[in-house]
Amino acid sequence: MRRITRIATVGLASAALALSATACGGKNSSDTGSSDSKDASAAIAYDIGGRGDQSFNDAAYAGLQKAESELKIKGAEAEPTDGEGEADKVQRLTELARKGNNPVIGVGFAYAPAIKKVAPKFPNTTFGIIDDTSVTGPNIANLVFNEEQGSYLAGVAAAKVSKTGTIGFIGGVEVPLIKKFEAGFTQGVKDTNPNAKVLSQYLTQPPNFDGFAKPDLGKAAAQGQLDAGADVVYAAAGLAGSGAIEAASAKGKWAIGVDSDQYNQAGLSKYKDAILTSVTKDVEDSVFNLIKSVKDGKPTTGEIRYGLDKDGVGLADSNPKYKEMTDVIAAVEKAKAEIIAKKINVKTAP
Repeated sequence: MRRITRIATVGLASAALALSATACGGKNSSDTGSSDSKDASAAIAYDIGGRGDQSFNDAAYAGLQKAESELKIKGAEAEPTDGEGEADKVQRLTELARKGNNPVIGVGFAYAPAIKKVAPKFPNTTFGIIDDTSVTGPNIANLVFNEEQGSYLAGVAAAKVSKTGTIGFIGGVEVPLIKKFEAGFTQGVKDTNPNAKVLSQYLTQPPNFDGFAKPDLGKAAAQGQLDAGADVVYAAAGLAGSGAIEAASAKGKWAIGVDSDQYNQAGLSKYKDAILTSVTKDVEDSVFNLIKSVKDGKPTTGEIRYGLDKDGVGLADSNPKYKEMTDVIAAVEKAKAEIIAKKINVKTAP
């Protein structure tokens, strides 16, 4: 039976404290990463949108589930809170580490400042962070992906199936990470059809991260692009992207999913026929592999990069309609081979 401990995050009293706090808790004998339990345990702290986003967070959860099943460990999860500050993340990670979880994994770049503060206090605990290389340390593992490469392949597929020559890209929040998705996708479209037009739109600007969490924002943006002639929409927007998929489905147009194989996500089953493919990131295995390295007594640290060459990113082919598009698949496979062979250099910024 699956054993998961849901850890509630305790909110801080004031926004000012959340912004100004620089540490959480003092050092003591428990701040070593040693576990009070004889059972190995690992923890993940979710990004905006939390578990159930049918995308990024759910991929991390799948890695934890796999570790529970195959490695026979206990798993702990911690959810984000609306409008939280850095100090909330510091508190969350500190609590997870104090409970003896090892590794403790922050799902998303937003955890970088908190991990920078918490990791030195627990030198015997491995901290993982997904999608960030800005924070490093002897007990920090940076799990990163070549999102631009997978997005390039999505651009090739989009250009091949589009009948109008107008294609939409929706980014959740305008940050460098999501710009990698946009850059690769646009390049893939243009390399395939130089006359195609890509409509790009971001849902929110930092520090407002609602663009990763609110499906209605993604739905409204997609509807606008579809009304402007787009017949394929690719959203790199976490939970908000589900709204874009819904909008494309309602119009009988194509959507391209992100992070997880969204065709197979139960929460999107009503719209799956409209999901042409998804740009996948092997977040599941990145989480599992880090947990396994700790369980084996050889914790992995430093940058761990997943690209096309290791199938760390790619395109899902679960939709039977996509599998029938032999010309599209051939174009995608050709592009994949050329990227791996470094014949195509995929941009990381628009």
